Amino acid sequence: MATLKTEVRSGVYYDSAKLMSLQRSLAGLPGILDAGVVMGTESNKELLAHIGLDTPEVRATKPDDLAIVVKAENEKAADEALAKVDELLAARKTTGDQEYQPRSLESAVDLLPDAEWVIISVAGRYAAAVTREALRLGKHVHLFSDNVSIEDEIELKKEARDLGLMVMGPDCGTAMIDGYGLAFANKIRKGPIGIVAAAGTGLQQVATRIHQLNSGITFGIGTGGRDLKAEVGAITFLQALDVLARDPETKVIVLTSKPPSPKVAEEVLKVARKAGKPVVVNFIARPITTTRDGNLFFATGLDDAARLAVELANHPPKLTGDDDLPIQKFTPKQKYLRGLFSGGTLAYEAQHILYGYVPRVLANSPINKEFKLPDSFVSQENCIVDLGEDEFTVGRLHPMMDNELRIRRLYEEARDPEVAVILLDVVIGYGSHPNPASEIAPAIAKCIAEAKEEGRHLEVVCVVTGTDEDPQNLNSQIQQLKAAGALVDTSNEFVCRYVGRLLRALAERDEPPVAVLGKPVDLEALKKPLAAINVGLESFASNLKDQGAPYVHVDWKPPAGGNEKLMNILQKMKAPRK
Repeated sequence: MATLKTEVRSGVYYDSAKLMSLQRSLAGLPGILDAGVVMGTESNKELLAHIGLDTPEVRATKPDDLAIVVKAENEKAADEALAKVDELLAARKTTGDQEYQPRSLESAVDLLPDAEWVIISVAGRYAAAVTREALRLGKHVHLFSDNVSIEDEIELKKEARDLGLMVMGPDCGTAMIDGYGLAFANKIRKGPIGIVAAAGTGLQQVATRIHQLNSGITFGIGTGGRDLKAEVGAITFLQALDVLARDPETKVIVLTSKPPSPKVAEEVLKVARKAGKPVVVNFIARPITTTRDGNLFFATGLDDAARLAVELANHPPKLTGDDDLPIQKFTPKQKYLRGLFSGGTLAYEAQHILYGYVPRVLANSPINKEFKLPDSFVSQENCIVDLGEDEFTVGRLHPMMDNELRIRRLYEEARDPEVAVILLDVVIGYGSHPNPASEIAPAIAKCIAEAKEEGRHLEVVCVVTGTDEDPQNLNSQIQQLKAAGALVDTSNEFVCRYVGRLLRALAERDEPPVAVLGKPVDLEALKKPLAAINVGLESFASNLKDQGAPYVHVDWKPPAGGNEKLMNILQKMKAPRK
């Protein structure tokens, strides 16, 4: 009959990799059927119970106790296995060529003062304290550890932001800093693309595809999967975006994440629009309403993000930002759009496009039934009115043939002091009015002039649908409308996106700027040859050694024997290092 034997060691600490190695070594000994080696946390005890390695000694352990359990064919085999524990621990692989391993982070900094980074992978309950110490020593943190509370995450990231430092994590699996990989990373050539990712494997996928497409990256900055949640507010994500926006070697920025908070995603995009360079966006599960918005390029997936980034780096596009918008011409009251359409499909497309810029567009024939205009004859807020709907054509000609109703409505909307933009379609061709611009253009000119007399700027935007072979003559229609003061194009999508950008800018003009930074991260310090201090998994130190990066591995143990109350007291007693 199988025998279970347990050994409990108090006041010792080993990282998860060492424990796993010991467990495997014990399980491979003669006569051993199974083995478990864990720290005595509740989750670990539940795991041992699940696999049949539960004992009274295990149940009595505390989180700071090491529990070693062997399941053996007989008692002798169990005793012999437990007797080999110290031997197996002593035989573990040491970290590279590092003969002396400091016991504290502070000592490690004395050994390697040029280190800008501390890689932390200790157990979650200790990780916040170690991170806090690293920040107070003036170091950026790559926090691999998980099981850190969101309250600690927010506090640590705010502290880092105030110091001009970054906390990548918790639960940040991947980073690539100026040619060096931290934690789980790939060997990626240097190049013109920077990546910010709240997704570790997402960062790896984009970076490796960029490499495979014969390009490379400047930085791959991980933030931890919770960074774009509403509670955290993209603290590290915005810091990283700012770093890449300021870096002259980064020509294109890629943003990717697991499903973000919609509100936080919008805040990030608001900042990204001011980056001054192309930004590829891949926020998983966020609806895409356009492939491009000024300097923002929206990808359908990770592979598409990599492809777009390489293409934009190789062929820099002409960027359109919000600087070309006449925002200053409008009064503080002016903020709304009134769209007066004769074409139903054009009106639908306008709604669809504008949803990507403003949260709400009312319509008499809405795509979203929640946005039904209460009274089609009375405009409210931002709205699109299809004048070709049945309610307007009873007893009168379709507006493509008769401009009277639309012109009357045009005057009405133009006199509203809250209206900033009027959007019109002019559809020519057989069956349409023989010269619609001859009637619409004078009305536009009058509306613009009256608004000017009242101290307002009125933006009138027209899309003309037709060809140069239509009887009305496409160019003639365009020239008449332009002469009246309208902005004119033949693409409904183009004019709608222009109007969308204008509405968004008007809505944002009175908003406080997004709180991006406390103190900007020192870009030049990030671009120094990488040196790092490793606290936790020895394999991460080995990775640094393999890449030729200077490092110090800390032989870290929880202070105060792992007593969290005493640890907090000691932490508070430590004055910040100058």
